[in-house]
Amino acid sequence: MGCLFDSRNLFYKNPFGAVKQFENVHFKILLPRELKCRKAKLKIYLDGQNTPIFNNMFWCGMNDSSEETWECHQMFKESGIYWYSFELETDFGIKIIGKNQNNSSGILGSNISWQITCYDKNFSTPDWLYGGIMYQIFPDRFFKARENRILENSNRELHSNWGDLPNYLPDKNGEYHNNDYFQGDLLGVVEKIPYLKELGVTCVYLNPIFLSSSNHRYNTADYSKIDPLLGTKDDFKLLCQKLKENNIKLILDGVFSHTGSDSIYFNKYNNFDSVGAFNSKESKYFNWYKFNNWPDDYSSWWGIKSLPEVNEENESFNEFINGKDGIAKNWIRKGASGWRLDVADELPDIFLEKFRKAVKEENPDAVIFGEVWEDASNKISYEHRRKFLLGKQLDSVMNYPFKDAILGFVSGKDGRDMMEIILSILENYPKPTIPLLMNSLSTHDTIRAITFLAGEPYNSQDRIWQASHKLSDSQRKLGIKLMKLASGIQFTLPGIPCIYYGDEVGLEGYLDPFNRKCFPWNNENLELLNWYKYLSNLRKNKREIFSGKFYPCYNDKNILSYVLEGKDSSILCVFNSSKKQKELRLNTHYNNLDIVIESLECKFIKITHAKN
Repeated sequence: MGCLFDSRNLFYKNPFGAVKQFENVHFKILLPRELKCRKAKLKIYLDGQNTPIFNNMFWCGMNDSSEETWECHQMFKESGIYWYSFELETDFGIKIIGKNQNNSSGILGSNISWQITCYDKNFSTPDWLYGGIMYQIFPDRFFKARENRILENSNRELHSNWGDLPNYLPDKNGEYHNNDYFQGDLLGVVEKIPYLKELGVTCVYLNPIFLSSSNHRYNTADYSKIDPLLGTKDDFKLLCQKLKENNIKLILDGVFSHTGSDSIYFNKYNNFDSVGAFNSKESKYFNWYKFNNWPDDYSSWWGIKSLPEVNEENESFNEFINGKDGIAKNWIRKGASGWRLDVADELPDIFLEKFRKAVKEENPDAVIFGEVWEDASNKISYEHRRKFLLGKQLDSVMNYPFKDAILGFVSGKDGRDMMEIILSILENYPKPTIPLLMNSLSTHDTIRAITFLAGEPYNSQDRIWQASHKLSDSQRKLGIKLMKLASGIQFTLPGIPCIYYGDEVGLEGYLDPFNRKCFPWNNENLELLNWYKYLSNLRKNKREIFSGKFYPCYNDKNILSYVLEGKDSSILCVFNSSKKQKELRLNTHYNNLDIVIESLECKFIKITHAKN
């Protein structure tokens, strides 16, 4: 007997995945005759509503002597998340076909519904990044073009030696200030454009560059000014110009859920000439913040008092960020090609919608990414379902689920389970979003991938332990091989590989600040770097494939394989996570495909085509 239903099989549901408004979806179920079904219905809930919609299915004949098919078409008119299952009237009573909790197939008696995402009919995303490569830079640690600077009346600690270990111990009060700097700057990025070009980078994503009192700059002091340690507005203009000359775009990091307490807007320490919200209730910034008992008792991001939370729905704040001459538009005018929004899931819908409107008015081709760690299509935050990807907020997101799947497979998890994570995202996300998925192996918030894969397990160890644990020679040798395997998957999955600076040369480290160490210029692992260049050339030569179709192939405990299909060509990608040689037998229709990344040093796989 065949499968009752499978949401990822076009025989049962066509088209695959999310649909746009007013698009017809064809549903088909395959029932055993012995069930004696008299009536079948498609049962649908719009998320948040309690009353289902029923669509009667039509009996469409016998599949063979023991099976019959029922079918219907359904149009989704309103954008949103829908949940569906099938209700049957049989000689044995009412039966429900719901989703198997482990995959996309249907089983009798399950109360789990399938998800279908319906996005705005006008939703589109900029195509200039399709098939490209993104490179994330933590500016203070990438490259320093200027000599050491002397800062008067500043509590910033300037390292004199590039590559020293960042400060990681707390002060006498147990506080971490993140106020040590290696003085990487914007002109340093300019100087390294030839390196980025050779690596195949088509878009640079910079962690925050605005004036702040910390090296990570997520505690903004002034959204309109570049931090002087990074450079000037003229340096920014030159960076944009030089990147453009090399066909590379620039994405900025926007931190709008909070500011710094040491800022012109809050001014807790009176370091600015402005009247901040902490200084007076008459401040023009007072209503931006959430005071419980002014001035010392205020809401702050994750309880960190140096990061007072902003009321993003405040009219004045919205105008400042999203208005005609607001921050969102202004930096696009100055040369940026888009934004990555920090903690996007903590920004209210109305703010995100206004932000998108502002950015797209300034440049319809500008791109907006959001930081969301989970499945962004069905994320719940602030007690309601979010609308990030329905067409009026974000273009795409940081794709942490793919990161988890890649590193999970390479570190020994079952390839079938990891493919399930990948397919779930591809099924739930709108089609315009998928080519822009931001696929990273490491970020400034996570353990470096090579350390995660080959180092001692982190197990929530403290900073002293993290500082003292580095990869041994044998661990590093293994880590390079595992990074080649992981990056091979990263570069061939749908979306955009986002290289966190230094991953491509074997930079290691646990959590902050060890994942934010200086780029090891003149000490790069050339084996790994050359591998990344190979992957870059693959994407360049096969660019149209990476915004095409994706088909899983054979997957088991140690094998992950899939086909990428473009208009004119296709490639088969096969990965083996074991140390043993494997033989994979494939159907003859794979014979004409280009086979890529089939062996990685000690990770071997032999591909044999089946004769029939």
